[in-house]
Amino acid sequence: MDISLFDKRNGTQIEPRSIHGILWLQTHYESEHWEAISNGLVIIPTIDAEMLSEDAQKAGLSVNFINSLSQIDKI
Repeated sequence: MDISLFDKRNGTQIEPRSIHGILWLQTHYESEHWEAISNGLVIIPTIDAEMLSEDAQKAGLSVNFINSLSQIDKI
């Protein structure tokens, strides 16, 4: 796995899982964002994550798009 994408309420979290994933992401984002991306601290709009996933897969990377599950608290 090179990149994991986690669906969140406010977008999609990017988490690089390999050096290939990190290097590929570095070619798509400015250097000021690299540290946050490499630490899995970036959330982007889901539509952008879908395009990112498609582009990465076309480049030969393995991408895992994970839909987050949450449980509603019982009152």
